[in-house]
Amino acid sequence: MAALLVTPIAFSPKNLEPISKNFWLNSNTKRSILKKKKNSAIRIQASVTNFVPSLTDKALQLVQLSPPTWQSALFSNSLIFVVGYPVLASGLSLSGIAAAFLLGTLTWRGFGASGFFLVAMYFVIGTAVTKVKMAQKEAQGVAEKMKGRRGPGSVIGSSAAGCACALLSIFNIGGTPFSYLWNLGFVASFCTKLSDTVSSEIGKAYGKTTYLVTTFKIVPRGTEGAISLEGTIAGIIASLLLASIAWLLGQISLVQGIVCVIASQIANLGESFIGASLQDREGFQWLNNDVVNVLNISMGSILAIAMQQWILGVP
Repeated sequence: MAALLVTPIAFSPKNLEPISKNFWLNSNTKRSILKKKKNSAIRIQASVTNFVPSLTDKALQLVQLSPPTWQSALFSNSLIFVVGYPVLASGLSLSGIAAAFLLGTLTWRGFGASGFFLVAMYFVIGTAVTKVKMAQKEAQGVAEKMKGRRGPGSVIGSSAAGCACALLSIFNIGGTPFSYLWNLGFVASFCTKLSDTVSSEIGKAYGKTTYLVTTFKIVPRGTEGAISLEGTIAGIIASLLLASIAWLLGQISLVQGIVCVIASQIANLGESFIGASLQDREGFQWLNNDVVNVLNISMGSILAIAMQQWILGVP
């Protein structure tokens, strides 16, 4: 049997050159790439670490900006609406939320965070009291529509006077001597509306005897222009509460708070007279609840400004 001869192959760097080029990386190159990746990761991490506090700082600066700008008002209002959407949805329809967004932005621009907080308190209290004994009110046919969720008409009807005061303040109508009057009118308008809402809802829920304001004839709960002792007391307390919040926030003085409460009660009495004598009458079909609300809060706002200007004088 012939011997099998195996000729040894001599390996040299030249033999490995093709493999080396296509499949292996030089160890120095590997280290260089790893180092670059590590440095890139560190730079990205540092950028993120620096970006987050920077963004937070800018957000806080916008929220705390005084006096507010349109940019700070829009940003602050947007942030609060996103966070507070579940609460807003419980008391407003989608179109109502859109209207409230405009109100919130205008309020923040005109009166800052304190003005916005006052409106927020009005909304929370008003929404809560609207839902009191809802099933009973629905059975009696006197409950607010959509389970008490308000639409844009109601939002505008509740805030028209406050928005007017905000615009007067934003554009500095009358200059510095009038700025405190627009602020007072703003607070008075929401004291008036909250008092009206609370007195109406508590009266419909707990009023034992309801009287028509023009004749004092006993009428069913929920009748336009009707008042009850329980509802009236609750309305006064609500107005006192909101005026106290405005005072604690530094928006008004103690005396101006009393002015707001008095003006709100006079305005609410006037609204009851309008409801009893004109609403739902022939020729006054245009006088719906939203229009009456605008008249009501406008009366409260104007009365408070007039009392401050011509009775109490400059604070």
